[in-house]
Amino acid sequence: MHPLRIDRLVHRWPRAERCTLEIGALSLASGESLFLYGPSGCGKSTLLSAIAGVVDVPKGVIRVAEQDLGALRGGARDRFRVDHIGIIFQVFNLVPWQSALENVLLPCTFSQRRRVRAGDNPAGTARRLLDELGLSDPALASKPANELSVGQQQRVAAARALIGKPDLILADEPTSALDEAAKAAFVDLLARECAEAGAALLFVSHDRSLERHFDRSVDFLELNRSAA
Repeated sequence: MHPLRIDRLVHRWPRAERCTLEIGALSLASGESLFLYGPSGCGKSTLLSAIAGVVDVPKGVIRVAEQDLGALRGGARDRFRVDHIGIIFQVFNLVPWQSALENVLLPCTFSQRRRVRAGDNPAGTARRLLDELGLSDPALASKPANELSVGQQQRVAAARALIGKPDLILADEPTSALDEAAKAAFVDLLARECAEAGAALLFVSHDRSLERHFDRSVDFLELNRSAA
């Protein structure tokens, strides 16, 4: 199974003079990690939004876990997203008043599939992920998200994306708040967890020092014809 297939994706924002995206083809196999690099503002985040089903696309253009995203509408697309896609947002999108542990467990609350795949003890799985991401202190796990440092929030967001073994992980500049040593450890853990779960990883960044941690890399400006 291919967790991600893109075929002739074209997207233009309303009233924009030119297309933001014009991508011929892109695919990811189960367990494969791809580093997609390019400068800020070139459309990488728009691509992730399209793959996540946040941006409307025509039928037959994007398939995630063999599902045509263009054939889904409204609540069906939202349910599919939480079942099959883990997202590490650039701005984290944590629930500020919930604890770190509660934030990690959110996908298991909204998705029975993720809850089952998290194992008999989802809270234990969440704690293991937090521990491996450097948040082993129980006091940190119980802290409200808005009382954590930016780097800690970033790690909570990663654990939330990984729990329940989604088919595809989308990571949008997820190391921006980490120091150099923490970046490498974070990326290694992310790639390892994805490989063990058979999940594909699409990691978007402008920081090419991270490129060596991935199975392959693609220059977004070469992939996206609209940038030519």
